[in-house]
Amino acid sequence: MRKLLAFALAAAPTVGLQLDADQPVLPVVRLAALIQEDGQPTLPGIEIRPPVVEAPEPAVGTPEASSSGSSLLDPPAVDFDIPPVEDAPLGDLTANFPSEPTPSSNPANQPSNTTTNPWTSGGFPSLSQQSFGGTVSDPTGLNSVLRSESSIWDAPQLGTIVDRQDLERRQASSMYRALQNEVGVLLQQTGNGQVSPFIRGLTGQQILVMIDGIRMNTSILRPGPNQYTGTIDPGTIERIEIIRGAEAAIWGSDAIGGVINVVTRSADPMRGDYLSPQFTQFYSTAEASSYTRTAFSGWYGATGVTGGVSYYDVGNLDIGGDMGRQAATDYTQYAGDIKLQRMIHRDHMLTVALQHFEQNDLKRSDRFLPFVLGPPSNGNIPTQRPTVFDPQQRDLIYARLEGIVEDDLFFADAYSFTMSGSRTKEATVVDRYDDNDPTSVPTRREIGEFDDLGWGSVLSIVKDIGDFGKLTYGADYYDESIDAQRVRIDNPTTGGSTPTPIDPQYPDDSKADRVGVYLSWHVPLTERLDATSSVRYENINVSGTPNFTTLGPTYFERSYQDWIGSVGLSYRLTDEWRLIGGVYEGFRAPTIDDLTANKDSLQNNVSVPLVGNLSAEPEHSLTYEVGLKFNYDRLRMQVVEFWTDFDSFLSRETIGGVDFLTNQTAYLNGTELTGEYMLHRNLALYGNFAYTYGQLTSSDEPISRIPPIQGIVGLRFDEPKQGCYFDIYTWMVDRADRYNDTNLGDVRFIPGGTPGYATLNIRTGQRFGDKNQHLVSLGLENITNKYYRVLGSGVDGAGFNAIFGYQYEL
Repeated sequence: MRKLLAFALAAAPTVGLQLDADQPVLPVVRLAALIQEDGQPTLPGIEIRPPVVEAPEPAVGTPEASSSGSSLLDPPAVDFDIPPVEDAPLGDLTANFPSEPTPSSNPANQPSNTTTNPWTSGGFPSLSQQSFGGTVSDPTGLNSVLRSESSIWDAPQLGTIVDRQDLERRQASSMYRALQNEVGVLLQQTGNGQVSPFIRGLTGQQILVMIDGIRMNTSILRPGPNQYTGTIDPGTIERIEIIRGAEAAIWGSDAIGGVINVVTRSADPMRGDYLSPQFTQFYSTAEASSYTRTAFSGWYGATGVTGGVSYYDVGNLDIGGDMGRQAATDYTQYAGDIKLQRMIHRDHMLTVALQHFEQNDLKRSDRFLPFVLGPPSNGNIPTQRPTVFDPQQRDLIYARLEGIVEDDLFFADAYSFTMSGSRTKEATVVDRYDDNDPTSVPTRREIGEFDDLGWGSVLSIVKDIGDFGKLTYGADYYDESIDAQRVRIDNPTTGGSTPTPIDPQYPDDSKADRVGVYLSWHVPLTERLDATSSVRYENINVSGTPNFTTLGPTYFERSYQDWIGSVGLSYRLTDEWRLIGGVYEGFRAPTIDDLTANKDSLQNNVSVPLVGNLSAEPEHSLTYEVGLKFNYDRLRMQVVEFWTDFDSFLSRETIGGVDFLTNQTAYLNGTELTGEYMLHRNLALYGNFAYTYGQLTSSDEPISRIPPIQGIVGLRFDEPKQGCYFDIYTWMVDRADRYNDTNLGDVRFIPGGTPGYATLNIRTGQRFGDKNQHLVSLGLENITNKYYRVLGSGVDGAGFNAIFGYQYEL
């Protein structure tokens, strides 16, 4: 929310704000000090808003942050002078405001009365300096992963943020690269260009992925791994916010294993009037790939705009162990986006954004020769079934109005209202063969397409209630409809073959909608103990006319409702230690895919609509967590132990030779740890560790695809003043041999267990130019050329890979 308040103060001259000569002058925070929180945070959080002021506050020193965080109505911690506001031309956001110090006169870009912490000014922000929300892209914080503005230090869950600097250093040309090595996040790829993140052993429909606080999850998401997280251009991203554990009480269905919120880039009004061209180029030797993005960002008057286009050309992947290039891992991709922001009033901002993303000729690699030969654990080698996605497309458009409200409005301090429209289009070509002879021709071709069109609205409101804490509440509604078709061509290589309509992947004109209301209350119970309790009611409806195996085409409707709750606690043991814990309820309703899908699964299996699947009930879980956070000058750490009980876990079960969707019981437990230790203000030893164990208690077998123990250990040097960095790390993954029965016939699971591995990697870069506008970077991955496979992936790990990067941003 700090950013929007700063916008309001900056925009005051443009909207005719009048100051009475007899009225006390409102204190104003210098805008550059606030915007520092988006890059290299050097100041503790300062909350300001224009309340009715009785008298000016005396100047005070910067206090330690309280355990409950700053109130929206708290006076500023530092007293600043404001010059008289003169008439300014419309659109001049910076008129009569003090000029900001130049980098040469104040390298830290801080107010002169602030003391720099040497351990947080070298490119290594502390936990309290990393915030969910409160950025230029999310000024109210109501569209953050927690639906409120909160630092990682204050949050009662384990959270991490991948910021723009991290993305640049990871040379993120894909979402796989953007999310790699995050604590407790395993990235599975069935095909190159596809990525399915696992959090706490869950993926697909059991974690929630959002863009700017808008759900990406739809009713066509498949159980288990799916490719849709890969349909985001990393060049559009400002930051990625990740929370581990259930957040269904504020976000609703699917948020069981965790939540990923991708926040896109925005223009920066704090720079005044400006225009910044941007260019990015990455080249990878292992993929023989080239990623190019041309973009711009600018602000003039009360209006900002940012946008760009990108193109990604990927060749076949050179895998480790000198085993050559893996077939069917090449594809092309292009994307475009634009975002317009307008301060329509000193307290209110309108944002309109449009995104388009498309992949072409993208293969499901595990169904192509020679990968399909496996062998699988059960020895039954499947037949080649080449599957190509062309296109894999995602579109999003939204309009958002957000702002702060007058002090005398009893039910709100700030709000955000969003209307969105989305499209997920997927076209596939599947060739079926009778054998695995490379010279064979397909005997049947299936060409299918579905188009999932949706729209939604989200309203969120926050109200500070003084000693009683802070209330965040709101409602959301999403509606989607699916158009689908598919044809079959026998002997497609023979002239004169005629397409024959067959059942599509999903029933044509099937529909789904969901509506939810939620309330979250953050309250300081004592000086040291904070509590965040949330409750939500959700109703989900699905309908369609599938061609059931026993009844034929039959219309059905199903409705699912539930109350969901959670309680998170944070206890400040000392100024540096914090004990966290909580109980979080998870919920997921069956989807159109669960109930009606007519599709291939694994390599040769087929899933068809079954009447018995309609009796499946929603998933329910309870997660218990306890952990510690440490936020000292030299050591920052988060560690959490969790236990998740499912009294209803949706899984496929073979009954009479037929795979039915059934409700089973299960549990998960594990440990997550992430931290860094400052050896010097510019040098840190860092690492993370994750362990997960999962079991289906109803069938006494492992939950499918539970990630093995994994972690990283690294040493990072960062010198912001010189614009250079160097990072060397090793990624270590243990052996995985706890296979579910469904994994035994899947060639992606290596017989006897997926071997463990460790890779050695280096990242380095240097900025140059009179404004440090140029960045050249080099990444060396898997330096020892180790062969490996991420558990359950259809793409083997890249061998030695040199990535060359150049980025320009004025």
